[in-house]
Amino acid sequence: MTTLTQDYQITWEKLPDDYKLPDDPVDNINQPALAAALTESLQLAGKISTNTLTTTNYGICATLNNKMVIKAPDWAFIAKINVSREEVTRSYTPQLQGDIPVIVMEFISDTQETEYSIKATYPPGKWFFYERILKVPNYIIFEPDSGSIEMYRLENIEQYILQEPNENQRYWIAEMNLYLGVWQGTRENRAGKWLRWWDEQGNLLPWGSELAEQERQRAEQERQRAERLAAQLRAAGIEPEV
Repeated sequence: MTTLTQDYQITWEKLPDDYKLPDDPVDNINQPALAAALTESLQLAGKISTNTLTTTNYGICATLNNKMVIKAPDWAFIAKINVSREEVTRSYTPQLQGDIPVIVMEFISDTQETEYSIKATYPPGKWFFYERILKVPNYIIFEPDSGSIEMYRLENIEQYILQEPNENQRYWIAEMNLYLGVWQGTRENRAGKWLRWWDEQGNLLPWGSELAEQERQRAEQERQRAERLAAQLRAAGIEPEV
């Protein structure tokens, strides 16, 4: 498939097997934790199917005027791939191997503001690539230290428009039928601001540790209830069965 935008002819080609990918480390220790937290709650809520792809610092490709461009968002959600997972081990090419990402996220970590780069000349900036080449409908820029979140949505004019949150300071992601917002707390020894998901009814999608704590509390309440009942039976002269 070939399309035209700006001065580019865009083709969707598989990354060559001998293509050397950058081997740069992630920018800071928070990025993998933030990304893992987003994915885990989706998995536990049954929002990730067998052909869904969630990515972290993983190359998403397009070919512009016969030159490969690869951007690696800090987190992305691709609802459906149409190839085996073995075929997307190294990278993912939309249109060729499945859907355009529903959402991409960047966690601000440097002073260059590359997340906002609208550079159109080769190689294009991140913003230009997501907006004009991939046409990702939702773009999130998150600053973990302050908890600042910006959501941009691709409107009819095919440009990103800054969105306003609802009364709960959450943003509706229509393609996922979920809200996205900021939550403060501790997970895996990191205390701070996190991106979290809420369903249509406003229920927070829990992490595994939260589900385990809920189960622990339920078991404790059941134990206390059984002890109260046993005490009442004994007070009535009845020895409860163990």
